[in-house]
Amino acid sequence: MSAEPILSVRGLQKHFNAGAVHALNGVNVDIARSEVLVVIGPSGSGKSTFLRCLNLLERPTAGSVIFEGTDLTAPRVNINLCRRRIGMVFQHFNLFPHMTVLGNLTLGPIRLLGKTPAEAEKKAMQLLERVGLADRSDAYPSQLSGGQKQRIAIVRALCMEPDVMLFDEPTSALDPEMVGEVLDVMKELAREGMTMVVVTHEMGFAREVADRVIFMDEGLIVEEGTPWEIFENPQSERLQSFLAKVL
Repeated sequence: MSAEPILSVRGLQKHFNAGAVHALNGVNVDIARSEVLVVIGPSGSGKSTFLRCLNLLERPTAGSVIFEGTDLTAPRVNINLCRRRIGMVFQHFNLFPHMTVLGNLTLGPIRLLGKTPAEAEKKAMQLLERVGLADRSDAYPSQLSGGQKQRIAIVRALCMEPDVMLFDEPTSALDPEMVGEVLDVMKELAREGMTMVVVTHEMGFAREVADRVIFMDEGLIVEEGTPWEIFENPQSERLQSFLAKVL
């Protein structure tokens, strides 16, 4: 991993309801190129809010998010231009139901990256082949299983050729038997050196794939370390209590 962070977060705060709810309370973290950072913690701990602040889907109340040297929170930054290099995979897929798989995959590259339809389709079919879904290119989302939809959502993000991928609980909406097929795709991305920030409840994935795990609670990073440090040698009582319930 490169020593220079691809993402640098400083003093990140996010308040809702006119300041009544403090979802993030001053988060500081650097994310290296090719690092797989897994974020764990109880519901309501600020994990998803943190992730959504990384590409300004949620605009921070205070603090900065520096992506490849650009402060995304600065007033005159073209956030849409920066977002093209930050892939996002949501819990509930967010595929366009009226478009085929291929239509979903090629829309962004054609409209935003200036690719020709032929170029976009070639790239999309190569990625579909990788995830075992080339035969579903003409299907509509309603004709796919949950696991297939999520693999398509990952491919859609990859079609934009991102420098970092954000995953917001990508398996939590899936039936248990479909979780593995999505995690397998994510593991392959990690092996290939994709920078990934993953909010997940899949502790096995965190143990196996993460370079670093951060544990959040009440809008703060309570503890961070290697998977071994977090899962085998937790230091804080709060993390020990959390692991006792989820492992």
